[in-house]
Amino acid sequence: MIPKVHLPESRTMITLEVRRRVFLTPGFASVTLGGPAVRDLTVAGGDQAVRLFFPREGQTALRMPTVSNDAWIAQLLLLPKSVRPWVRNLTIRRARPADDEIDIEFALHGGSDSPMSSWARRAEPGDPAGIFDIGTTYRLPEHAEGQLLVGDETALPAILSILDGTPPSLATEVYLEVATAADIRSVEPPAGARIHWFARDDEELRPGTLALDAVRRASLPPGRFYTWVAGESRLATSVRRHLVNDRGVRRQDISFVGYWRLGRSIPG
Repeated sequence: MIPKVHLPESRTMITLEVRRRVFLTPGFASVTLGGPAVRDLTVAGGDQAVRLFFPREGQTALRMPTVSNDAWIAQLLLLPKSVRPWVRNLTIRRARPADDEIDIEFALHGGSDSPMSSWARRAEPGDPAGIFDIGTTYRLPEHAEGQLLVGDETALPAILSILDGTPPSLATEVYLEVATAADIRSVEPPAGARIHWFARDDEELRPGTLALDAVRRASLPPGRFYTWVAGESRLATSVRRHLVNDRGVRRQDISFVGYWRLGRSIPG
């Protein structure tokens, strides 16, 4: 059975600062965080996830938890909101240890004024931010003859990072859904990979609908293949259910992650 989350043997709270922020498309921004403490992070996979801590609007400093275990949650919630930072789960798009830098890409969700989107839009060099390793879920088995990668816009950074490490000999089908056609990127995938893009361009359409429908109609990779699917919770569970019930795929060959759930806000 593929483990749901693989955690490192040791991890620590890491405080960094913004070095750059660029807008990649109307719906995506990339924020580069840097500092010597980057060396305390071991990137273990293409979907390397971290907790990102960032100040609330109006806060001039970042108050990070002081414990590097799961007790950080209780410690954070005991802080008054005047000093408590926001915290969100995100994927590292690229890591450059030699430069003491990591890139994190943000899906800005259109005109959303969510705390995370607002921070990513206004982030400037020198602004503080922190990260805490929360592990990886992508585990390509040795027996895999191909792979299937599926996600909505929140999984796009992880999928592109996974593709960066995919050997050209591995047959790979990718189904990526984004909010608008303007968010479709020009990506040069490995020789054995094909990317199928889908743009909702409709605020009433549930995220993940187009990617799920495409997988249901798709010709899947030949032989025994590995699937990694992430994004809105229903997309992740529905793709897994379809593959297992309708395509006869072994459960142990699928990793699925619900990054978020439509209609449910993140506490904090």
